[in-house]
Amino acid sequence: MEFVNKTIVTEFILLGFSGIENQKIHLFVTFLLIYILTVMGNIVIIAIVYSNSHLHTPMYFFLMNLSLLEILYTSNIIPRMLFNIITQNQAISFTWCIIQLYFFGSLGSTECILLGVMAYDRYIAICYPLHYFLLMNNKASLLLSFSSWTVGFIATFGAIILVSQLWFCGPNEIKHFYCDLRPVLQLSCKNPFIMETVSVILASIILLGTCLFTLVSYIHIILTILKIPSFEGRQRAFSTCGAHLTVVIIFYGAMIFMYVTPVSVNSFNLNKVLALLYTVMTPFINPFIYTLRNKEVRQALQKSTLRLKMYLICVK
Repeated sequence: MEFVNKTIVTEFILLGFSGIENQKIHLFVTFLLIYILTVMGNIVIIAIVYSNSHLHTPMYFFLMNLSLLEILYTSNIIPRMLFNIITQNQAISFTWCIIQLYFFGSLGSTECILLGVMAYDRYIAICYPLHYFLLMNNKASLLLSFSSWTVGFIATFGAIILVSQLWFCGPNEIKHFYCDLRPVLQLSCKNPFIMETVSVILASIILLGTCLFTLVSYIHIILTILKIPSFEGRQRAFSTCGAHLTVVIIFYGAMIFMYVTPVSVNSFNLNKVLALLYTVMTPFINPFIYTLRNKEVRQALQKSTLRLKMYLICVK
């Protein structure tokens, strides 16, 4: 990438939450607490799944992957945002902006695919329970997980190469709290139409494709659950899917509106609100959704807590 020859602008200014300077301390404390709780909550899920052998199933393996993904996803955005808020240094170099943009797109694409994989896992478990452990064995789980990460990181690489070749000669103010694709493209001195078209096509394939796959899977799941004769059976089946479906609705709803709708439909202020929804709030609430609404995880958490208390008592 020839940054020197093709880039007049060497850094961007992330306007972020400019205009509400009197609330910056409150914003910093709020986002710092959310980030700490997000990382800790997802680490707890990874630790619980890893340390409890009865949770070594494909569903919880994918959940562990999702928790790791959420840690990386938020760590790509929030620490830099906190730095900008507290230091009022809103500058980010062109290179770091491209890097942040790449990891944001790659991790977002991976999450789309992984949510689709998790929906497929529940589809097999509920619609074809007798074939579940044949179709979703350890080898299949590892392959699906590896494919999600690989495709996610490869899919956005070409688009990032194209973005890095654009000319940026000023202005250099990005109306966002991180380097997002559309605000960056708006600053290009070249006509960004081709790049915007490529990004919409790519987003449509990844977002709409995985969203459609997930929704179709859940339609089959719901139809199958409704055929279960006992109320307890239906409730148990819904409880295993309800948390995942909640995350899917929030995540896909915001992402599709942001990246598939035409540029003219979106406003930067609305985009920032939606971006907070899927970059900050969704990773934050995921651990609570999956622990509070999942009986097996709650039981494993209680056992782990009890073992920790017994260990501390023995140490004393």
